[in-house]
Amino acid sequence: MTKQTLSFQAEVAQLLHLVTHSLYSNKEIFLRELISNASDACDKLRFEAINDGGLYENDTDLKVKVTFDKDARTLTITDNGIGMSTQEAIDHLGTIAKSGTKDFVSKLSGDQKADSQLIGQFGVGFYSGFIVADKITVESRRAGMKADEGVRWISGGAGDFEVENITRPERGTSVILHLRDDAMDYASAWKVKGIINKYSDHISLPIMMEKEEWKDGELINPSDEQGGRQPGGMVKTGEWETVNKANAIWARAKKDITADEYTEFYKQISHDFEPPLAYTHNRVEGSTEYTQLLYIPGKAPMDLYNREKSAGVKLYVKRVFIMDDAEALLPTYLRFVKGVVDSSDLPLNVSRELLQESRDVKAIREGCTKRVLGMLEDLAKNDKLPEATTSAEGVTDVVSEEDKAEAAANAGKFTKFYNEFGAVLKEGLGEDYANKDRIAKLLRFASSTTDTVSVSFADYKARMKDGQEAIYYITADNAAAAKNSPQLEVFKKKGIEVLLMTDRVDEWALNYLQDFDGTPLQSVAKGAVDLGKLQDETEKKAAEEAAEAFKPLLAKLKEALKDKAEDVRVTTRLVDSPACLVVQDHGMSTQLARMLKQAGQAAPDVKPVLEVNAEHPLVKKLDGSVHFNDLAHILFDQALLAEGGLPADPAAYVKRVNALLV
Repeated sequence: MTKQTLSFQAEVAQLLHLVTHSLYSNKEIFLRELISNASDACDKLRFEAINDGGLYENDTDLKVKVTFDKDARTLTITDNGIGMSTQEAIDHLGTIAKSGTKDFVSKLSGDQKADSQLIGQFGVGFYSGFIVADKITVESRRAGMKADEGVRWISGGAGDFEVENITRPERGTSVILHLRDDAMDYASAWKVKGIINKYSDHISLPIMMEKEEWKDGELINPSDEQGGRQPGGMVKTGEWETVNKANAIWARAKKDITADEYTEFYKQISHDFEPPLAYTHNRVEGSTEYTQLLYIPGKAPMDLYNREKSAGVKLYVKRVFIMDDAEALLPTYLRFVKGVVDSSDLPLNVSRELLQESRDVKAIREGCTKRVLGMLEDLAKNDKLPEATTSAEGVTDVVSEEDKAEAAANAGKFTKFYNEFGAVLKEGLGEDYANKDRIAKLLRFASSTTDTVSVSFADYKARMKDGQEAIYYITADNAAAAKNSPQLEVFKKKGIEVLLMTDRVDEWALNYLQDFDGTPLQSVAKGAVDLGKLQDETEKKAAEEAAEAFKPLLAKLKEALKDKAEDVRVTTRLVDSPACLVVQDHGMSTQLARMLKQAGQAAPDVKPVLEVNAEHPLVKKLDGSVHFNDLAHILFDQALLAEGGLPADPAAYVKRVNALLV
């Protein structure tokens, strides 16, 4: 193929403009990304060579080399990994196939100081080279192809790139950065080594650089030793040295790894600049042997709610990289977890299909799930600072300084986790029956007595009123709608706490949780309200008498609203409002039906029950009114509005209200 010029995909061109003009908050990130790409290329070769050993081409010593040339103003990252064919260079370097790129671009567009961490999260790390380079040359040959089937790719980061065939005896890829004037400090050994040690120390391949030594400057006058010398400097010796630790951090003993090393490894695999909230590192032995190093991030990614997104756990077999995002290793509701699992039992040629069927993988999945839930339980336990307590015997339990320091370091971490990932954790109620009770203990909610999302089921049970037999809750679109719902009026009057559930997943998740620690959960918007021992006999008798007296009016309301309401009955749950809507026990709520329809999914037409407050003036006015039919429909539509819904015919509702106003 002769040299040809091709245009970038539109999104790439937009991305490159942003990279070259906006991403200055942390320039050095480019080297981490390019070394990570080189390491991935070696991992891919190792994996493909399991079935085709010839791909090694008699060179099994996989490594990454980093070189620089001050005179040529270049920095080069070379690997002897899988390499690229010409078409792969065009596809991989000229287009971005990864979904979510538009979100990435819009995120950068909105913030001139956007963190460069987003680069790695969206799989476009190669383009970060343009942060420091005004031109990038890539030379590559795919393993197994002929020497004259190499490819050279060149771009100045504008709207197009050049591609041509070259002869390249060695397999693998060289990325040559032509450094900008303000990036020449990256053409120095101390600078490059520092970045490698900071971001890439735990790459399991050796990262090599050419050794340098000091050389005195030559004599200005060779015959006169006292005449002075030219300035000396560092010169390359021709020998190579490994500048990273080049071993898998998870394979080392825990006692030999510092907290900073754990944090830096997390940042490397997650492309996150913030430290993790917690991590666990364990070697599991028994019928199934594996090592796990798992992290809980401090911040949710933008695609957290995409359930099709693969999990963030890498799978290794005997330290050989097998696959990224091994979703079989953790359930979907824990997809935010990052880390590594290294198995001693799985075959090297394991496929995704085999992962789904393997008993060993099921054991690993169960073990990893329990470890993650254990980390969350520890965070929840230590979320608040401990206080000294005094026993009944007057003995004061003094908290040690060491315990105080540890507690202070962990305080608030679970709250931070729950604010970021709580809604996703709730999915586990329906997905993980074996751990349902553990998950339920970790859930937190706001309530009718507090605005903060901090109330656990256990907290609620501890302050239930004498005689209360259920945990009451309400689901709504938002906290304001929940807290001001008419359904709460009798509970507020009697001082009964109600949990406010406002996440979209709540209604679905609670279908799988009927009780907590033996106490049933009861929606205040489902079925007839039954306060049991909390309602005295006088109240019960008054309600029965009102229902009897209202029978003729209820019959008229049922007839007027037969197309909208399944039933009409007198309520005991309202104090100030004229009416509210509820559904039958175990029925789908109107809120869930609305959400399903908004998401484009099939949902049944839910006919709610209209409950009316017999003591309200508006309800009393219904009897004998010449506007009975209009008032009945207004009563129903207002009850629908109060719970966050909309009338089926808004224009008709407005017309009826206007007619009454006139």
